[in-house]
Parts: sequence; C-alpha cells; structure tokens
Amino acid sequence: MRELFKGIREWPFLLGITVGMLLWCNTFLVAAPAGATGVYQMPSLSAGSNTWVVDTAEILSRISEGAIAKKTKNLARETGWEVRLVAIHRLDYGETAQSFTDKLFEKWFPTPEAGENQIVLVLDNVTNNAAIRTGEGVKSLLTDDIAESVVAETLQAPLRQGDKYNQAMLDATDRLVTVLSGKPDPGPPEITDNIQVEGTFTSAEETKTGTATVIVVVLLILATAIPMATYYWYQR
Repeated sequence: MRELFKGIREWPFLLGITVGMLLWCNTFLVAAPAGATGVYQMPSLSAGSNTWVVDTAEILSRISEGAIAKKTKNLARETGWEVRLVAIHRLDYGETAQSFTDKLFEKWFPTPEAGENQIVLVLDNVTNNAAIRTGEGVKSLLTDDIAESVVAETLQAPLRQGDKYNQAMLDATDRLVTVLSGKPDPGPPEITDNIQVEGTFTSAEETKTGTATVIVVVLLILATAIPMATYYWYQR
C-alpha cells in the first residue's frame, strides 16, 4: 500500500516531464522554417539544358519568364555562355543566398569543365537577398565586380521600389546578356531622388504673415493678462 501511494506521489513529476517534452517538441517544430527550399528540392539540370528559368517561388509572369528564356537561349546559341535565373521561396535555416547558389551551381555543374561557361543567379523572394556564381571561363567578360553589381544594384533597384520581381529579373538578364555579348557594360540603373527641393523654404510673404499672426496672438495675451494683473493689484 505504501509503495502504491509513493507511486501516486511521483505521477505529477512524471506528468510534468512529459508535458515539458511535448512543449519543447512543439516549439522546435513551429520554429522550423515552413516551406524552406533546399538544394535537394531543385530540379536536375546540366550544361546544354534547355531550362533557363527556374521559378519555384512563382514570382514571375509567363511573359517575363518567356522573355528571359528567349534572351538567354539566344545568348547561349550565339556565344556559348549559359545564364540561368532561379527564384526560390525561403532559404533553409542557416543557409545564405550565396551558399545556396554555390551548392546549386555545384549540383548542376559538378566539374570545372561543366561549369566553365555557366552563370547562375538566385533570388530569395522572402528576404530579397540574391547571389550569383560564375564559371571560370566567363570571368574574362563578366568580371566579379560586374557580377556583384548586377546582384547588388541592377537586381535590387526595382525590388526597393516595391518588390518588382519581373522588372528586377528582366533588368538583370538584359545587363548580363549585354556584357556577355561583348558589348560595353551599361552599368547599374541610375537612382533618382524624388525629394522636392522647391517649396522647402518659407517665402517672404509667408514670413510676413507668420510674423503678423504671432504679433496678434501676443497682443491678445497681453490684453487679457494686464487687466487681470491690475485687478489683483487693486484687490491687494
């Protein structure tokens, strides 16, 4: 009987441990990134493949995707340089845009020879972070500085204006195609400030009006305060 009561007294302790473990597991599962994209989920692809756009995030219209595919396909046929643009929705925990791009490049082109003429640009539409990886043969035209500018400036400019993904991908494609065609680099887009300089200074008329208003307010205050002060002085 004593052993039975001893076991009953231990039930709350065991129940507490069980509930704690369930809560911990639930917290861990909720904290895991939902819908994250891993490299293993990306379709298989190799040099010479006719796939130019991989949009698992579904952010591109059919018109934009078709235009990008046409431009990159023509570039590959005319020059041998192969550009592929990838859009994903959410990176795996601990993954960065650059690490994902590097892993994807190596998955698609596992040898230096296979990746020599390849360019892969990846955009994550959750963070709007992007990265690019180029083969060694491409660097004679598409230098690392230009490639970084394409990602950090050309691609990002439309995204800062309201997540304009279609324009961002099209602008990045146009600049890459231009450079890889042997033409001069057009450079990043010009960012214009919409700050209106005119009208920020007070005109002479506005200054006079403001001064007159202040004078009237002060006179009204004095007209109220002086009689009251005089009345209290006489009372004393």
